[in-house]
Amino acid sequence: MVDRAVHEIAPVRRRMSRGLRILLAVLCGVSVANIYYAQPLLEQIGSDLSLPTASLGLVVALAQLGYLVGLIMLVPLGDLVDRRKLIAIQTAAAATGTLLVAFSTTNAQLLIGITVTGVFSVVVQVIVAYAAAISDPDERGANIGVITSGVVVGIILARTVAGMVADVAGWRAVYSGSAVISILIAAVALTMLPKDVRSRPKQGTYARAVGSVVTLTTTNRVFRTRALITLFLFASFGALWSGMTLPLTEEPWRLSTTQIGLFGIAGLIGALGAVSAGRWADQGKAQRVTGLSLVVLVLSWVLSAQATHSLALLVVGVIALDFAVQAVHVTSQNLIVAHDPESAGRIIGSYMVFYSLGSAIGAISTTVVFHAAGWGAASVLGGAYATAALSVWVIDRLRVSERLDELSCDSR
Repeated sequence: MVDRAVHEIAPVRRRMSRGLRILLAVLCGVSVANIYYAQPLLEQIGSDLSLPTASLGLVVALAQLGYLVGLIMLVPLGDLVDRRKLIAIQTAAAATGTLLVAFSTTNAQLLIGITVTGVFSVVVQVIVAYAAAISDPDERGANIGVITSGVVVGIILARTVAGMVADVAGWRAVYSGSAVISILIAAVALTMLPKDVRSRPKQGTYARAVGSVVTLTTTNRVFRTRALITLFLFASFGALWSGMTLPLTEEPWRLSTTQIGLFGIAGLIGALGAVSAGRWADQGKAQRVTGLSLVVLVLSWVLSAQATHSLALLVVGVIALDFAVQAVHVTSQNLIVAHDPESAGRIIGSYMVFYSLGSAIGAISTTVVFHAAGWGAASVLGGAYATAALSVWVIDRLRVSERLDELSCDSR
């Protein structure tokens, strides 16, 4: 009788369907693209609205800082309210921001629209948290891997699509089209995402959820380590993707926005190559994957530094960097939600605060360094961020090893 009662109360365990994985990946890709359209368009935007070169990084940085605000204030709501409705509302709100950008006539209007878009584009993390909460433990890493591959695909293809559309119809058409797509995708989320008892809202207060970034950083070693790695990881990522547009528009290349956007295909190859990272994490190989990927990240900058001399080496560098970033990102998310998947909203939201900070730091610092000293110096900066991420991982592994040695000695 007891076993029967427990069976009736417990939620039915079922594996996530392939169709739902793909739907969630598409939702993520479409939503996250909103804050990355600007990167290949910086020269056009700057020329149209008379933004100086040294200030172009501010366009990307404000999108990331808006994203940061959304991570702190909006993503934790996913643990307290119906995530399906939250996904639809935030996606529609992001469309408002892209419309402001599309119709901006002053720098202030542009920057406000970019910031609003960034704030509500955090719907991506609500989607990832939704997926983590409804996943069975033995497939959570694989599900996160597939769904976050949609995020990376969206980030990368946003550049390619934006470049092509801008060359044909101007940069404003990119944001007008994005608004229409966001409204459509909001309707899809509201009508097609399934309900699941495993993703039901938890009890708690909004203030406590918002404060999770501080609580987790100060009390959880795994979270703290992964957050620091992510800060430097995405500073390195932002350094490449925000900075490389600048040397490619200068001599000897003088590439168009469409041509620059095509580099996104190289990034896509790298990102999709790391889709298996989630499955490897499910198999207990997360730390090994992280270490090897961070080494690849550092080495990628040796190749990307040659952008002013060889486009072929830059392409290989882009592939390597995006592979490394995706692999580390997936394994990190799998590790930090493993012990409390029902709180995935506040955990992933807090973790992504460091992603947003890193991306903003990379965008701002790289454009400033490039303006002052060229692409060689900017590449050294990107490599330094990658080396810092690797150093955090090495120090953590050494500390864990020392702790295990101490426990072993005590047991004797």
